[in-house]
Amino acid sequence: MYDFDSFLERRGTKSAKWDNLEEQFGAEDLLPLWIADMDFPASPAITAALENRVKHGIYGYTCCDDEYCDSVVGWMKRRHNWDIKKEWIVFTPGVVPALSYAIRAFTKPGDNIIVQSPVYHPFYYTIENNERHIITNPLIYKDNRYYMDYEDLLNKINPKTKLLILCSPHNPVGRVWTKEELAKLGEICLKNNIIIISDEIHFDLVYKGNNHTVMANISPEIRDNCIVCTAPSKSFNIAGLQVSNIIIPNEDLRKRYNMELEKDHIGRPNVFGQTALIAAYNESEDWLDSLMEYLEQNKNFFIDFIERKIPQLKVVEPEGTYLLWMDCSGLGMDSEELRDFFINKCRLALNHGGMFGEEGKLFQRVNIACPRSILEEALNRMEKAIDDRS
Repeated sequence: MYDFDSFLERRGTKSAKWDNLEEQFGAEDLLPLWIADMDFPASPAITAALENRVKHGIYGYTCCDDEYCDSVVGWMKRRHNWDIKKEWIVFTPGVVPALSYAIRAFTKPGDNIIVQSPVYHPFYYTIENNERHIITNPLIYKDNRYYMDYEDLLNKINPKTKLLILCSPHNPVGRVWTKEELAKLGEICLKNNIIIISDEIHFDLVYKGNNHTVMANISPEIRDNCIVCTAPSKSFNIAGLQVSNIIIPNEDLRKRYNMELEKDHIGRPNVFGQTALIAAYNESEDWLDSLMEYLEQNKNFFIDFIERKIPQLKVVEPEGTYLLWMDCSGLGMDSEELRDFFINKCRLALNHGGMFGEEGKLFQRVNIACPRSILEEALNRMEKAIDDRS
């Protein structure tokens, strides 16, 4: 029904993924499978809604009206079995800015904030730029799968520990945490007065056989100790429209959070972001379902190719997200050699694993949200470059 195989040229569109390669990687002629946006057009419903809005001709200040809020409420109920109230919804222009606001609202300089590494790299600099301390609670990597280390977490908590930033589903390792795993984490945070900031931006992108549990939907107690960061940006490839919804059930936490937003006069989505969100959540559910079928096929294609033709590499099979975490330790290179190899020998722009933390230095993150022909070309380049080393 939807065409995900055709390639739409993105060079020359001010695309961070395609037009910024020289600055990021030192070469323009690379095949980009890095930054987390998709090489697929948005759903026809989103495009039609935006075109219709453009025709109006006036693009003034907007407000979050009932249609906007009802779209978010309906999506959470239908897709995530989560009943939320309109007043819980707080708009921000992105999840990373939302994390920064939360850090400033609920901690002070010098406080400790826990992250579970290897993890989405903006977590680190958002904490450091706000003059807080990073405490890493590394995930356990065992039998090509990742697990939370609760014992290590308990050992690192002290009176200055105020926040834990959860990545769920986890970027880059692809785990979709079970309800039991999340409940155990939630109870530890409750007992130690640690607020959970749950980044769930990938929560619509879950593969068959896995179920995403919203952190705040586990128990009333955890709900009131939790801030859930959501957005349609990854699910519907509209990151450039900068619209996110931070859901804060606890009234006191919500007031403190809103006070921080007011300092920067944050309060309204841009006119196109709001239009796209409504069309995404109200009219594009079938497009998302088709996307997930295609991504599952891409995932299986990539893993099968690696297993058959490049056994020196291992892929940590993701349970969610369109990002693959590739273990390159079998190549016998150090971190810098790996980065150089994939750029200068494979001619690929991937996310180097070391940016996600020390634990990721022998990994690469690969974005598979592209037409399969691009994925096949990338795999062929890897196979040839590795064979040439032999």
